[in-house]
This record gives sequence, structure tokens and C-alpha cells, in this order.
Amino acid sequence: MAVIIPRSDPPSRIHPEPPQTLEIDHFDRLPDSILLLVFNKIGDVKALGRCCVVSRRFHSLVPQVDNVVVRVDCVISDDDSSSLSSIKSRSGSSAGSFSAIFRLVVGGIVKPLQALGQFLGTKRSSCGGSGSSSSSSSLSISGDDEGGEIEQGGVTHHSPTQVLKNFDEIRYLRIELPSGELGINDGVLLKWRAEFGSTLDNCVILGASSVIQPNPMRISQAVDTSTVVEASGSGSDDNGSIPESFYTNGGLKLRVVWTISSLIAASARHYLLQPIIAEHKTLDSLVLTDSDGQGVLCMNRDQLEELRVKPLAASSASKRTLVPALNMRLWYAPTLELPDGTVLKGATLVAIRPSESKREVSDISWVSSAFEEPYETAAKMLVKRRTYCLEMNSF
Repeated sequence: MAVIIPRSDPPSRIHPEPPQTLEIDHFDRLPDSILLLVFNKIGDVKALGRCCVVSRRFHSLVPQVDNVVVRVDCVISDDDSSSLSSIKSRSGSSAGSFSAIFRLVVGGIVKPLQALGQFLGTKRSSCGGSGSSSSSSSLSISGDDEGGEIEQGGVTHHSPTQVLKNFDEIRYLRIELPSGELGINDGVLLKWRAEFGSTLDNCVILGASSVIQPNPMRISQAVDTSTVVEASGSGSDDNGSIPESFYTNGGLKLRVVWTISSLIAASARHYLLQPIIAEHKTLDSLVLTDSDGQGVLCMNRDQLEELRVKPLAASSASKRTLVPALNMRLWYAPTLELPDGTVLKGATLVAIRPSESKREVSDISWVSSAFEEPYETAAKMLVKRRTYCLEMNSF
């Protein structure tokens, strides 16, 4: 007699395994245009370098980014004495007190200006403990932050051209230095903004011998901005001549130093940008600024093209673009109170253009918009005061 033994179903039938499927990379579903939009929002050159090692696709897309930001960790000086002697020889041809002023300016800023020629991606220890390692000017395609470093205490040098050589279609470039070149005392305000083509197009300088921050109790009682502007524009101390406070306690000398040193800093930055401008012909906008907000050099597409086709008047010894003969318009207020309660002592605004400029001298609309608030308001208040005209020879 046959015995039938019931057979239970194997576990695989009770708990069937899910069908095997290939892993899906959801980034592969995104079109290149979306990824490029994301990369352009990132901007930072070191972060983009890290993106390059994620995949071959990212590696091929990053060079197509058109918006790049280069943040420089630190700069070093090459201690080139030839630059110092060159500018000193120029200052020797100036008359009287200007020689001393030039020596004062040169001693304080020539070496920092030479240092701008070397952009570094380096260890924190070699930068004297500078900030974070996330803001390096080094574009590391390998993605290994330690791979490009030398032995302990060493540094890896990267010129601006080397940093940006992997990008083919840059349209908007912003380079940010770790600090301004001009050493100023605490409490002193000095800001400048310059535009260049093949040479200086215009420059605006705003300075104050001291800044008194607003009292929180007074901010709530601040009057309307328009009222303040009108009141400040018709000060009783403006009797047709520069107030005595402009000359006393070294005030005039200080403002001459501000003007000359700002122009030297701007022309040095412009000189350093030549290789980048020559190599990246797709640029529409280039900004070279610093984390302190002290100075900003700007160039638009027309100005960039002008530099490419017109010979540059530059001094290779002093490593800066020569500054042409200038016409300057100056506004001064012994005390300037802003709507938010901030008080600027010895507030000075200088608008500069080349003597050969074809633009109307009376056109000062560009001056008021040179700075961000609250200094935009300060500039608008100052231009309502009496204007003083000056001239300066090329240097």
C-alpha cells in the first residue's frame, strides 16, 4: 500500500524574494542643465573641485560652470625690493611734502601689494591660524585636501591662472582676498571702489577719521532719511571754503595718503588680473574684493574687452597699472550723522576720473551708488555739500 507524505511548500514560496533590480542613481535622471544650475549656485572653487571626484559625469560638467568664486586663504610676500625702490624713485620726483607722504604710503602697503601676486591653498598652520580650510583658492581636482600639500610647514603656490585653468566658460568671476591691503587704525573708516578698462576708469573713496556707532536708544527715535539728508546738505560750517578741521591735526596729509594708497591698491589688483582676463575670453563680469570690504575692483564686459585689445600702461617693476593724470572732486563734513545714528567724524568723499575722460564732470550719479548701506546714504549726504575740485599727476 502506497503512503503519500504531504510536502510542505519551501520557505521561498511562503516568503518570496523580491525580484532583483538594478540600483538606480537618481542623479542620472537629472539633465545636465539642472546640475550646472546647482554647480553655479555652489560657486566656490574648492567645493567645485571636490565635486569633480564624485563621478565622471560631474568631472565633465564642472569645467562648464560659468559662475566661480575664489576665496583666498592667505597671501605671502616675495619681498621683492625692486618694487619698493621703483615706487620710491617715482615719489622722489614729487615736490616737498608729497615725497614724505609717498614714503609713508610705500612703507605700509608695497609688500602687501606684491603679496597679492601669489594665491595660496595651504595648511592652516602655515597661514597663522587663518579661518577654516573650506575657503581655499586651490582647485583640487583630485578631491584630496591633503594631497596637494608639502611637508609640515610647507605651502603650495597657486597663481590665479592655475587656479582657474580647469574652467572653460566662466562668465562671472569673483575673487576675495583674506583682508584689505591698507592697514588702518581701529575706528578709522576707509573704503574704495574702482572700475578699470585698460586703465583707471573711475574710483570713489569714502573715509572718516573715526566712526561712532549708534546708541540703540536713539535708533528708535531716528528721523526720516530725506529730512536728515536735506539738513546735512546745508550745514552752517560750509561757508565756501574747506573747514579748518580739514587741515588741522594732519587731516590733509591723512586724506592725501588715503587717496594715493587706495589708487595704488586698485592699480596693483588690476595688474594681477591680466593673465586671467587674457585666458578667459567668456568673462562678462570680474570683481576682485576682500573679506574686510575695504576695496572693490570691478570690470564689466566692455572694460574687459578694452583691456584685451588696448595696450596696458603698466610698470613691471612696481607690479601695478600706471595711474593716469586725474581730476578729483572732494566733499567734506567735519561731522556727518547718518539716519541710523552712526556718526562719521571728518567724513570725506573723493570721486576720481582720468583728466582725459569724455564723461561730463558734473555727472556724479555713479558716486552715490558706489557703496552699500549705510555708506551709500553717507555718500548721498556728502555730495549735497559744497564740491572742491583737485588735480593729480600720473604716477
